[in-house]
Amino acid sequence: MSTGPAGDGPAPVPADVGPDTAPATGQRLHPLTPLRRAWVPIAATVGVIAQQGDRATAWVADQSALLRLAALAGLVLVFGAYGFLSWWYTHYAVTDTELRIRSGLLFRRTAHIRLDRLQAVDVTRPLLARLTGVASLRLDVIGTEDKDQLAFLGEKEAVALRAELLARAAGFAPEEAVRLGEAPDRELLRVSPRELAVSLLLSLGVPAALAGGLVAPVAVWWFSSSPWAAVITLLPILGAVWAGTAGRFLAEYDWRVAESPDGLRLDHGLLDRAHETVPPGRVQSVRIVEPLLWRRRDLVRVELAVAGSKNEVLVPVASRAAAYAVIARVLPGVDLAALVFSGSPGAGARWVVPVWWKGYALAVSPEVFAARHGRLCRRTEIVPHAKVQSVRLTQGPWARARGVADVHVDTGANGTVTARLRGAAEATALLAAQAARARTSRASARPDRWMT
Repeated sequence: MSTGPAGDGPAPVPADVGPDTAPATGQRLHPLTPLRRAWVPIAATVGVIAQQGDRATAWVADQSALLRLAALAGLVLVFGAYGFLSWWYTHYAVTDTELRIRSGLLFRRTAHIRLDRLQAVDVTRPLLARLTGVASLRLDVIGTEDKDQLAFLGEKEAVALRAELLARAAGFAPEEAVRLGEAPDRELLRVSPRELAVSLLLSLGVPAALAGGLVAPVAVWWFSSSPWAAVITLLPILGAVWAGTAGRFLAEYDWRVAESPDGLRLDHGLLDRAHETVPPGRVQSVRIVEPLLWRRRDLVRVELAVAGSKNEVLVPVASRAAAYAVIARVLPGVDLAALVFSGSPGAGARWVVPVWWKGYALAVSPEVFAARHGRLCRRTEIVPHAKVQSVRLTQGPWARARGVADVHVDTGANGTVTARLRGAAEATALLAAQAARARTSRASARPDRWMT
């Protein structure tokens, strides 16, 4: 497990760390990395100048042209020196059991990442990195929230190191792990740009955000008589519209799902290209999202909850049959088409949640616990019994008076799937039965291993 943040990069390993000692001088990152590191002091300097505002402008105006040029040259020299030294003192080394990253200019930091705790190794290529032929390696480690990162490596070096780390995480010997190289994959699904664009246009969130962007600033301007207040109101709405439309299109462009021995591989992105991995056995729950207008075309979106990982999307949009086929690779043996959902009992539920109570439903199979909610945008959450950490029953005073209760199933990804508005007797029986199913399923579950 990582014992320290990677900070602004990796570095050598001390020679007295035990039998699993790496070379005193590890490998350095790509020579272009100092350019990236230089942005840290540049951003800090820009922030200070922006904070000073008019005072900084007046000071610059009072200086001679020669002094301005000298100051600019000095800043460039300082920024360049910082980038170079931070790169020079950053190394990484792969030992028999760990990836070790040492970084830091004034404060040295070392990360010891146990290979058997790796759950995903992703290769990301931001736009500028793609133009210069470099890539960043992000590592998901079980038990940590923040990803350690090696930025930047040459593209071929990043792919080769990723393959080696995954092979070692699977238990292969170091020599064999290097020889294996990148595992082959088989494409399961590809989302075309046209399909993605149509799905965004059919999402109810887009017109709702646009309507809010038109109405809210006008209302604020009308009541406050201040155009600046209207602009301030408009900015976050524009940000939300961008994130839900163009930003999402850029991030999910050319989405590809492929199966390989190290898990499901996800490749996507128009400007920033990402190569991510859904680790086998680490998926805690699956969510199927169906906006109202998508259901007429039988389209769905599939999202995941993976313990210790921020990878959330498995399929941005696809037909139900194609999406179910991909989910079957994540949840082996689960037939989602065979799930039979039962709605909430109308007698009490309609008084607790008027109108929307019809959107709640529950299905339980020998493999999974599934709960559905929502009428305009329907969401179905599916949890394998083996991933259930705890089961809870809650019942407020109004729900108790109407004879209904909620059953909550907690997963290892700090998530909760809730079967809402079940009959009180049914909820009590469901609580005991689900606890028993979770216990027996964990005992017979397959181990979470790579390349098995």
